[in-house]
Amino acid sequence: MTAEELAAGRCRPIHGRPLDDAEVARQLAVLPHWLWIDGMLERRFTFADFHHTMAFVNAVAWVAHREDHHPDLLVGYDHCTLRYRTHSVGGITVNDFICAAKVDALSP
Repeated sequence: MTAEELAAGRCRPIHGRPLDDAEVARQLAVLPHWLWIDGMLERRFTFADFHHTMAFVNAVAWVAHREDHHPDLLVGYDHCTLRYRTHSVGGITVNDFICAAKVDALSP
């Protein structure tokens, strides 16, 4: 899928197997700012100050609520790291890439 197709997609309940390594690598190619670290999709965002960081975190929370797919967040004064993993299948699924693409559309 392209980044645009992912961003336009919707998360759905997934029960089964996570994407295999080749599938994850193919999807990472269309979202170049994301890394695959310790079985999770991860990206660090930096901002001018705490106010901008929290505005971003609130926008991510809205996406998470709308998609019913929630990242792990590490928030600091001028940065936020997001980590996605579909816990119900123990790995990365298309839902993680959908949310990553939606978050990319939020960032400057």
